[in-house]
Amino acid sequence: MWRRRPRIAIPGVPRAITDPLARLLQRPGAFALRVLHGFRKNQGFLLASAVAFNTLLSILPLSIVVLVVLARYFDEGALLATLARYLEIVVPGQSAAIIRELSLFLQRQEGIGWVLAVTLLFFSSLAFSVLESAMSVIFYHRVAVRRRKLIVSLLIPFAYLLFLAMGLLIVTGVTGPLLAMGHESFAFLGQAHSLDRVSAFLLYLVGVAGEILMLTSFYLFMPFGRPVLAHAFIGGATATVLWEAARHVLRWYFESVSQVGVVYGSLSSAIVALLSLEIASILLLFGAQVIAEYERFSGEPPGELRTD
Repeated sequence: MWRRRPRIAIPGVPRAITDPLARLLQRPGAFALRVLHGFRKNQGFLLASAVAFNTLLSILPLSIVVLVVLARYFDEGALLATLARYLEIVVPGQSAAIIRELSLFLQRQEGIGWVLAVTLLFFSSLAFSVLESAMSVIFYHRVAVRRRKLIVSLLIPFAYLLFLAMGLLIVTGVTGPLLAMGHESFAFLGQAHSLDRVSAFLLYLVGVAGEILMLTSFYLFMPFGRPVLAHAFIGGATATVLWEAARHVLRWYFESVSQVGVVYGSLSSAIVALLSLEIASILLLFGAQVIAEYERFSGEPPGELRTD
């Protein structure tokens, strides 16, 4: 049982947040075990596999839909370059193959009929629909109070399509000047110094910021109920740090150690992408489990999570 401790006040932070946080920090090991038990009880690895598989099915149609729309109004080459940079975050080492297929599709997009368009939209929305279902399992204490309306669940994937299109457009506008900066240099103590490293670092920061924003939005809008922005942001930032570490290890492993090409042959690209998405999905859902357990641990009444 958790014992009641003296309340700790932090200026500018509501007491409803600081009280359970103080108790958690006094026994972090017990909370970690609670999270692990909850993740296992909710079949977290099985849910992550479903999210990863459907993300693999969605990633190419999703990219096609976004590019087909934006390429009518903006430079196709710049959009592809930006998309390649951020696909590398999602599927390390496989972005070149995806961009190659996207380029081939865009060259023959005149043959897109309404049947293919509907098919692309359907497969584009699969990953978001499955992720919402997985979140509802983890945040079952919210769903037990009241379920989300069906029309809202149907609209969420397409809202994310619009969100991703806007994000790609904004990032493309930001990365252009940063890439141009990399070709510049400055003089210091009579020596010229290139800005390419500064440019690369700023581009990396833009990618990490976009990653945090996306993951925070998942924790904020995918689970049903009244969200807490601070919880969602902490979850998004934590998941981003963990994934950045994991994807660098994965990239090193596949390039230096792995023999996946020997075992799977022509299927190796799909296997590598699926494994990367599996690990990313586990980290994403584990972050959701941390938030859900913190809500239950803090004793927040489920009724306060109603959305009328």
